[in-house]
Amino acid sequence: MTFDSNHFVRPDIREMEAYKPIVPFEVLSKQLGRPAEQIAKLNANENPYGPSPTALKMLQDGAFFHIYPDPEARDLRAALGDYLGMPSGRILCGMGADELIDLVLRVVLSPDDCVLDMPPTFGMYPFSTVVNAGRYLSIMRDENFEIDIDAIEQAVADNPRIKVIFACSPNNPSGNLLSDEVVNRLLALPVLVVLDEAYIEFAAVSGAESRIKWALAHDNLIVLRTFSKLAGLAGLRIGYGAFPEWIVPHVMKIKQPYNVHVAANLAALGSLQDAGWLHKKVDLLVAERNRMVGLLEEFAFLWPYPSHANFVLFKVVGIDAYDLQQQLQAHGVLVRYYRKPGIDNCIRISAGRPHDTNQLITALQKIQL
Repeated sequence: MTFDSNHFVRPDIREMEAYKPIVPFEVLSKQLGRPAEQIAKLNANENPYGPSPTALKMLQDGAFFHIYPDPEARDLRAALGDYLGMPSGRILCGMGADELIDLVLRVVLSPDDCVLDMPPTFGMYPFSTVVNAGRYLSIMRDENFEIDIDAIEQAVADNPRIKVIFACSPNNPSGNLLSDEVVNRLLALPVLVVLDEAYIEFAAVSGAESRIKWALAHDNLIVLRTFSKLAGLAGLRIGYGAFPEWIVPHVMKIKQPYNVHVAANLAALGSLQDAGWLHKKVDLLVAERNRMVGLLEEFAFLWPYPSHANFVLFKVVGIDAYDLQQQLQAHGVLVRYYRKPGIDNCIRISAGRPHDTNQLITALQKIQL
């Protein structure tokens, strides 16, 4: 008999589109023939200031890298409880917020249960839905990236198999916030609402408040956060969230036992001790985001959307966004481009350090359009 490999792959996995992650920095450095210090990496919303001094010191002094980590991340959850002012038992940690998204869907979804999403938004929501044998449903945002809450309510009323709604605030890649009214209307639905606050610290500079404590009052709300953006730990993969009490034991029993590794745990603990340092860097990035937008007014082909995050989405007008991204890359400036519904012919530029912005402007002045 002939071995048929297709027999062993789920049909939905065989047909799904792969998630396209950002190419690693060191790979791009080799491809471009430029040392890392000559590249302005503005394509992945990373924090260019990196880990805090205490986080680096704790990594340097770590003594137990040869020992398996605490499977419950008790010290980190306790420190997060103090930082957030909420019970540590309602906080869970994961290998980035991405893992927590996956774990929630593993717990909640049965085959053919539905997840409702509002694109354009973060690409891990549909990815994790399909991987977990769920059905992905979407309701497009409007031209200002506001969600259609009336359509969402009607969709949930019409389809009892919708179990989870993902909402990102500030939204990636548009940078806009959800209002209290919209969040309350979502929470009034008979679904689990996952509110992704990966960029909330940047929105707080202009007065926005996190809703992470709302999870204590709503049995259908999960609020996710990350150390990637605030604390410069994207490479160590460490995220956390506030969860309803009923779901915590189920997530704990299905996660990988040692999902938060020793280095990530140490760096996150050190970061929380340096909260003041971190928020000064947030202020710098918000100021640089605003300076960047002002300087880019010089270029008539870039139309910015208002942003409360550490990035700005630009509509590219009159030229091809991919060509623009490629020419900028040739000059050592990395930005993200989009060619999909709702954000067709757009680029997203992360806030960097002043010299990163200067390199961006110089590159834009040199490119041939």
